[in-house]
This record gives sequence, structure tokens and C-alpha cells, in this order.
Amino acid sequence: MLFAYVLLAFGAFGIYEIILERYFSLTANAFDAGLNPGSHEVALAMREAIFGQGGEIKRESPWTLYISNYMYMIYTGSGIIFLVALGELFNREIIKKTAVGFLTFGLCMIFGGLFTIIFDLNFLNMTEMFKTPNISAGMWLMLPLYSVYIPFVVFEIYLLITRQKKWVKKIAFTILLLSIVIDIIEYYIQAKLFDMNTARHLWTTYPALPLYFIVSSFLAASGVMILYSYVSHKEQLGDSFRDLLLIFKKLTLIAIVILGAYEAMAFLFIDKNWASVILFGGFHYEFYIYALLAFVLPFSLLIYRLMKKEINHFLIIVASLSVIAGTYIGRIIFVYGGNAYPLSDRFGSGFEKYSEYDAVKEFIFFFPPLPEIFIVVGSVGVVFAIYKVLDKLFDVSKVREH
Repeated sequence: MLFAYVLLAFGAFGIYEIILERYFSLTANAFDAGLNPGSHEVALAMREAIFGQGGEIKRESPWTLYISNYMYMIYTGSGIIFLVALGELFNREIIKKTAVGFLTFGLCMIFGGLFTIIFDLNFLNMTEMFKTPNISAGMWLMLPLYSVYIPFVVFEIYLLITRQKKWVKKIAFTILLLSIVIDIIEYYIQAKLFDMNTARHLWTTYPALPLYFIVSSFLAASGVMILYSYVSHKEQLGDSFRDLLLIFKKLTLIAIVILGAYEAMAFLFIDKNWASVILFGGFHYEFYIYALLAFVLPFSLLIYRLMKKEINHFLIIVASLSVIAGTYIGRIIFVYGGNAYPLSDRFGSGFEKYSEYDAVKEFIFFFPPLPEIFIVVGSVGVVFAIYKVLDKLFDVSKVREH
């Protein structure tokens, strides 16, 4: 728990710095706006005062570490929950025994992602989402989704912890189907959120974007589940631990093959300017590190003894760490790369017809500021802190017989 406290301390300092910068920096304020109503310069200065330099979206700089971390946390946590539901649906006993711990940790990762996105959206501007709701917008659709999704997962964990066997048997299949359907809807809405942004060529030309989110989340989730299994279940499961690792080993290999094939095919469809930036331009180092860590290294390590069904714990741990790091870099490339050609000069309505969205001549990629990094570090602390509290209260890491 001390480790979680240290991470939370970093997060608290990052929050302090962000709030100080956004709300107490000496830039434009409401008094300036009153003296110069309708002034475009004051409006831009006030936007700077509200958004600051904390990593939010600007015309000259992309979505940054906030969104990358939010995506990774949300998708990986949802991927864990999705995989557990599939394991239960296919009646894998070892998954049923460990389901509570996996579901809880996946839910904690979702909370970590939500913690990150709260500070990216900005407290003041979030009120506008409720004042003028646009129910067709991907961002607004996330609100009702999580208001249903999170209680549903909590209810599923409750049934497993309390061992309501008669009730569970009656509604088990319905719960599993609903869990899978809700997961798919979540990935669809997340893809809709990116695909609706028509000015960003990468996200609108990526084929079958929900499929990319699902497969990449499965790969990231398998890496996290392997490490979690070593920490929580190795001693409890005994000889059965080998069976659990074999499942994750095969799952990881399948996810690597599918995601690798998808990434290769995607470059035939995406914007060619973006593809050249990723493969040969400013992102090429990051892309090849992503390919090495997410695909080449873990595949080589895991395939080594797959046919013999032997377990080499060191190789599996290294492979899982490689998958986690590689898929995180992949999320960063997806978010940053989507802004390589962020806005196009085109006809439209609202701000667009006033050329507010003219093509950016100078595009800036900057290292995330320290407050942003600290908040991301703090989000990891949120995950561990919530999990440790729930484990102490409900013993969620315990292997349960069904």
C-alpha cells in the first residue's frame, strides 16, 4: 500500500500544479472580457487561461499523455472484463475461480482512466456537456455508458463474492451475454468518438476502428493479467497455475497475430501522409519500438516452448512486461499520430466557415509537462489503492470455487 501512497502523492502534486496553472495564472480574466466584449484576442487569451499548458488540445499541439493514458487504462480494464466474460462463457473453470480478482482489477483500471480524463476535460467546461447535451456525440455517450457499465460490473462481482449460487445459475448466461454486449458497445462508442472527428485523417481512415480497439485491448489485457496472476494466484492455485498461464500464453500469441495482421492491413487504408510520418518521419523510432515490444519480442519468447507446453516463468514475465510497454507506446502513437495532420482547410459551419480550422502551418510535438506526467503516475496509484482497499474488505484476490 505504501507504493500506492507514493504514486498518489505524485498525482496530488500534479493536480495542485494543474489547478494553480488553470485558475490562478495571471492571464486574461472575466474583467478583461467585460472591458473588451467580442474581442477575439481576449477570447483566445481566456482560452489560454482556462486550458493553460497542461497538455490539453490546442491548434498547434496534439492530444497528449492524458488521452493516451485514459485510452490505455479504459481499454485494458475493459479488455480484462471482456476476457473474463468470454472465459466464463466458454466454461473455463480456472477463469471462473479467479474471476473476482480479474474483474476487480479491471474495474480499478477503468477508475484510473476516468481519474485521468477528469483533469483533461477541465472542470469548468464539463458543465457545458450537461447544459447543452448532444446525445449523438461520442463524448456525451460515454456518460450514460459508464453509468450503466460500472454498476453492472460491480453487480457481477457482488454475485461472485456472495456466492449466490442459485441466483447466479438462473441468470448467469444472461449476465455473461449482457457483459459482452456492453463491452462491444463501449468499444463502438469509443471508436465513434474518434471517428466523428473528421479533420483527423488517421482516425477517420482506420478501417473497422472498434475492432482495432478490441484486439489491442485484448493484447494489453493479457499482459496485465499475466503479471496479476503471478502476484495474486501463483501460491493459491498450485499446479493449476500452469493451466492459467497456458491460457494467457495462447491468448497473447493469438492477439499478437491478429493485431499485427490488422496493423499491416491498416496501412493500406489510412492517409498516406500520416503513414509516411509514422514509418519514415518523426514517429518512426516510436513505431518500431512499439512493433518490437508489442509483437516481435513477446511472440518470440512465448512461441519458444509453446509446442512442448512448458512454462518458463522468467520468459513469460518478460513477455508480459514487453506487451504492456509496447501496447502503451502504441496508444501514444495512435493519439499523437492522429494529430500529425490535425486540421484541414475545408468548408463547413460554425467556426469552420470562418477559417478557424485552417491547416496548421507549424505543428508542435512537445514533451508532456511534469504536472501531466504526475497525474498519469497518480492514476496508477488510484488503481492500486482502490484495489488494495477492496481486497482488504472483500478478499477479492482469493481463489473461489464454483
